[in-house]
Amino acid sequence: MMDRFNLKLFKRFWAIAKPFWFGEEKWLSRGLLLLLVLLLLAYTGLAVVLNAQQGALISSLSARDEPRFAQTIKIFIGVLILYAPLLAAYNYLQDRLGLIWRRWLTNSFLDNYLSRRAFYNINSNAEIDNPDQRIAEDVKSFTHDSLKFLLIFIGAILKVIAFSGVLWGISKSLVIFLVIYALVGTILTTVVFGRPLVQLNFEQLKKEANFRFGLIRIRENAESIAFYRGEEQESKQVKTRFLEAFDNFKQLIFWELNLNVLTNAYEFIPFIIPAIVVAKSVFAGEIEVGKITEAQGAFVRVFFSLNVIVSRMQSLATFGAGIDRLYSFAEYLEHPIAQEDETSKINTVEDSRLAVEHLILQTPNYQRTLIKDLSLSLPSAQGMLIIGPSGCGKSSLLRAIAGLWNAGDGIIVRPQLDQMLFLPQRPYMILGTLREQLLYPHTNVEIDNSVLKQVLQQVNLQDLDERYGGFDVERDWASVLSLGEQQRVTFARILLNKPPFAILDEATSALDLKNEEGLYKHLQAIGTTFISVGHRPNLVDYHQLVLELSEDQNWLLKQPEVAISEI
Repeated sequence: MMDRFNLKLFKRFWAIAKPFWFGEEKWLSRGLLLLLVLLLLAYTGLAVVLNAQQGALISSLSARDEPRFAQTIKIFIGVLILYAPLLAAYNYLQDRLGLIWRRWLTNSFLDNYLSRRAFYNINSNAEIDNPDQRIAEDVKSFTHDSLKFLLIFIGAILKVIAFSGVLWGISKSLVIFLVIYALVGTILTTVVFGRPLVQLNFEQLKKEANFRFGLIRIRENAESIAFYRGEEQESKQVKTRFLEAFDNFKQLIFWELNLNVLTNAYEFIPFIIPAIVVAKSVFAGEIEVGKITEAQGAFVRVFFSLNVIVSRMQSLATFGAGIDRLYSFAEYLEHPIAQEDETSKINTVEDSRLAVEHLILQTPNYQRTLIKDLSLSLPSAQGMLIIGPSGCGKSSLLRAIAGLWNAGDGIIVRPQLDQMLFLPQRPYMILGTLREQLLYPHTNVEIDNSVLKQVLQQVNLQDLDERYGGFDVERDWASVLSLGEQQRVTFARILLNKPPFAILDEATSALDLKNEEGLYKHLQAIGTTFISVGHRPNLVDYHQLVLELSEDQNWLLKQPEVAISEI
């Protein structure tokens, strides 16, 4: 874990940033960055002019030189006319470039997150917490803060170059003192405060995300919590998460207190040093009194430019913590963690049929064997029912067929996954219209409303579209539909998509026997090859094969009539 500012932090930052600046949008991004630097250069030039005119203003007043005073005021107004649109354009272009970068980086993370089922496998990696926050919040902060700090550092360099020349012309000793003073402060602050602040900010981001996740879970499971009357337990858990964030933040603000004491004292000195150094020459009549103001302005600008790390240590610490979270996330998505030992894996072979050969199925951590030496082949356009006691591996076998689990040995022969449609135990209701809900996962397919209406009748939801205002109305379907209605909607997806293969994991468990019978008859009519998992005895009637699994890892393949006689 990255705990301080060093070369490792920069390498991690560059690993995230490089693909954007050298990718397909490199010319647009570099062009906007160059334009921002040019605007910074113009802004620095105007600042030098203003600083010189501030000194001239004081000198003209002390000398009672009205023509010079009037000329100085005109220059001030001219600079202001240039400055206002320049600053507005600078801020707009910075936000625009940050927005382009955020769009690109967000899409990049989403592509990797939703490919190779990383979103599913990431649940087994305890170090990658709250991927939703990393994509939504950490990416936003990374792109915004990267540009902000880059432009701050570029601006600081330009100011050091421009105003050091001004200072050198007034007093060489001021420049030497300033460089040494700023260097000592930067080293002291980075060494003492850098490591603890980055670590505490990293933990704060994590703990705040955990607290927010706890609140989201309460919202998503409100009905279940209410049924169980689990308010006290949920309150205790979410308060514990908040207390962890609270305690960490207490440590964070303590370190910030110490940092603020140092920086406030450290940054006060430069306001009086120029006056002390230049005063002797003013009293001797060697330079104008306005040179004190000019020297102070130049000295403060150079100081704060050299002092950028000290003055922004807290922001840099937060930025460093965000880099570490994004980098670890990106590394996982690019190189998912594999099993450390040489454990065996189930071999998947793509074919037009569905079969398993000498399959040994284990849990993902290889600590338990669920099924031993399973071999079978499912004939085309037929159905197989998997039965057995809870925990014997029924749903686990479906996960293995889907490629979600690969711990074990043997061979699974199956078609490409886009030829199969899976209905999991918990119906998944997408965010979208009723049309998209029914067509999922192929929501771009154009199907006439009359066909959708016919399928709704087949699943006994004939008035569903009318009840909610048509097929193109969006609703929170997981909230407005009962569990039984959700199961019928997901079953409608099979009837509309007509996949060659379907896998149903207790997909009708919330339905009455009459609705269940109707759905399976429609499924048999479209000629889909299917596997079901269920506990009801009547399910045997709709399948040609019955696979019975036992708790002792053994299995038995039966004909339906045999299974019925044993029930």
